[in-house]
Amino acid sequence: MVVKIERLDHTGKGIALVDGIVTFIPNVVPSDIVDIVITTKKAKYQEGKVIKLITPSFQRIKEFCPYYNECGGCQLQNYNYSDTLNYKKNQVINIFKKLNLLVDPLIISNDCNKNYRNKIELKVENKKIGFYKLSTNKIVEINYCPITNNTINNIIPLLNKINIINGNITLRVNKEAEILVIIDTNDALNLDILKTNNFIKGIIVNKKLRYGQSDLKEIVNNLKYKIEYDSFFQINPYVSSKLFNLIKENLNKEDNVLDLYCGVGAISIQISLIVKTVLGIEIIPNAIKNALENKKINNLTNVNFICGDVLKKLSHINNIYNVYIFDPPRKGLDLKIINIINNNLPKKIIYVSCNVHTLVRDLNFLMHNYKITKLYVLDMFSYSYHVECLCVLSLR
Repeated sequence: MVVKIERLDHTGKGIALVDGIVTFIPNVVPSDIVDIVITTKKAKYQEGKVIKLITPSFQRIKEFCPYYNECGGCQLQNYNYSDTLNYKKNQVINIFKKLNLLVDPLIISNDCNKNYRNKIELKVENKKIGFYKLSTNKIVEINYCPITNNTINNIIPLLNKINIINGNITLRVNKEAEILVIIDTNDALNLDILKTNNFIKGIIVNKKLRYGQSDLKEIVNNLKYKIEYDSFFQINPYVSSKLFNLIKENLNKEDNVLDLYCGVGAISIQISLIVKTVLGIEIIPNAIKNALENKKINNLTNVNFICGDVLKKLSHINNIYNVYIFDPPRKGLDLKIINIINNNLPKKIIYVSCNVHTLVRDLNFLMHNYKITKLYVLDMFSYSYHVECLCVLSLR
């Protein structure tokens, strides 16, 4: 059946009406006219796939990845880059509107929207190495990924030679083109070909160091970081640099800051140069180990870090901190943490979120005490539907 794509949903799938039923179709752009077949029928909606592109939209471009139509990693590659930014901005506006919050976020683009990722996670099943096919657990074998750093891409072909049958492989790279290879598997591996590659600085198998080092050094905005293999760090060094600068723009030299879910101290280290004091809290021991090392590497005296659960630690923190910074996991904030915020009432909250839905949910419990003063949409994950937001709140 031939349909016209009306718009995209929040996961980048096209929406068309078929006999009055909302139908979701991947790998299309608004105004495409396509011949589709229905693949799944549900009570209130259905799903389809494109058999033939009849009339392409004026917004459509040729995708730059040969795996695009199968891989579930990127959803917007056949969309002009500027259109992907508008799509993300409108998604954020519409999600905020559901809580009667009218916003006009500032878009922060990615100056390097290809080969930007410094980390990828590959699946291995029956010797096939790649990403999951869209909406399935079937492997799409790849030789390279065009949104991933090219040093990583040069390593991917070697992975077929290490005798891995089933498992997971994570590759991380820094600006010096040094790579960590992190493998989880029960297979007996032959790591010799990896050990002889000059770019590979460390190999970790099942959380045990098998070769070289277990960490990487990184530099962002002229500040140095040591990052353990299992510690969180932003996957996009270009946009993360902009993110840190935006956070600094919203602070001053009189601020005492709590950096919650601080990881390796990425934000704490950046803002330490312009605020009075910073205390970072993180539950992952290796991350706090790195954070304390990063404090020392950068010769900072106004920063400290403690390891522990944010909820438990925040309950006992001296209320001298006038700014709280949050960069939580995708699930957002625990309601008990929000209750502590509403009790302590810091003058400013800076909330970094990789999930706009949980961000808006959490803001709903804060808006009687706070107002949104700034909202940014950062293109941290170019050509995917994922959105990074930076929201600044101040006391009413």
